[in-house]
Amino acid sequence: MAQIIKAPSVIKAAGTKNKIINEYFGRVNSKTSAVSIAHMKSPEGWVEPGQCPEFDEYTLVLKGKLKIAVKDKEYIVSEGEAIMTGQKEWVQYSTPFSGGAEYIAVCLPAFSPDLVKRDSD
Repeated sequence: MAQIIKAPSVIKAAGTKNKIINEYFGRVNSKTSAVSIAHMKSPEGWVEPGQCPEFDEYTLVLKGKLKIAVKDKEYIVSEGEAIMTGQKEWVQYSTPFSGGAEYIAVCLPAFSPDLVKRDSD
């Protein structure tokens, strides 16, 4: 069944600064649990807690650069590049670079606070 999304839901983000999460598809906006698709705007200096999510996350950087740390390595993902992180893999996202970043995040299954398993949980 087709479902049109007229506007996203704004979701409160974890982390050190105010990051904007506009969820188009997911548990909040479209009431779907199979996938979440969100447009993120992350300010310079934002850092979120590390996490071991129970979902795969696909990230496409539209503007700026993201820093993604996994257990034994760090990646810098620039505009036009993408990265996939696997479920149950420790990961931490941040935007320590000038101007922050804008990106699309796709989570399979859909993001949920119960599934993210942040370090502080």
